[in-house]
Amino acid sequence: MQKRVTVPKNFAIIPDGNRRWSKSHRMSLANGYKQGIEKFVDFSIWLKRLGASTVTVWALSTENIENRSSIELSILYKLYKKASYDKKLIDLLNKNETKVVVIGNMRRLPSDVVLALKHLQNVTKKNAKFTINLLIAYGGRDDILYAAKRLLNDSINKKIKVINERILQSYMMTAGIPEPDIIIRTSGELRTSGFLPWQSSYSELYFSKKYWPDFGIDDLKAAISDFSSRQRRYGK
Repeated sequence: MQKRVTVPKNFAIIPDGNRRWSKSHRMSLANGYKQGIEKFVDFSIWLKRLGASTVTVWALSTENIENRSSIELSILYKLYKKASYDKKLIDLLNKNETKVVVIGNMRRLPSDVVLALKHLQNVTKKNAKFTINLLIAYGGRDDILYAAKRLLNDSINKKIKVINERILQSYMMTAGIPEPDIIIRTSGELRTSGFLPWQSSYSELYFSKKYWPDFGIDDLKAAISDFSSRQRRYGK
């Protein structure tokens, strides 16, 4: 009797290893990141076809912005702008009824990048079958600090009287996104590095040794199969 496979509804992905993949293939960093973006487009389509409803992807962290070179960041920004205005990509997203929601500290990004990302979000906003939550200029601690500052201000101004978990979460940049059923990280790194710390308390973690551009549909199915074999207890 074949084992029943349960496909998680809400995925999250830390697509790590683009730089090491580029080096191992003797390719430019720009080419490696381009391959990573193309792989994510394929990945989101696979998820939708398998029955998932959302994927939250960490595209760029606050730590990346602080610690990566200006040359590397410039490459990433150029690729994000190009993808955001790519008619072929936009048509594909709309064909697959996929909307993109951009989440992060937009003040940390160049204005032309913000404008491009807002364009991508706007031209896909009517789609309702699948959602890509694009975390860019995002850090988990930064998100909680952002919420705490807003809460403090509203508390001082008497706009709120009670603070609880639900209210705190509503003040975050990531307010409204579903808690991931599974978080996948590629490249062999065995940590989450501050990814969705509030929402990931009961997320199942899956680590792949493959660099992100090499992660294929069979690897995704292996992650889903592993998820299906686990018993989620939620503190019970």
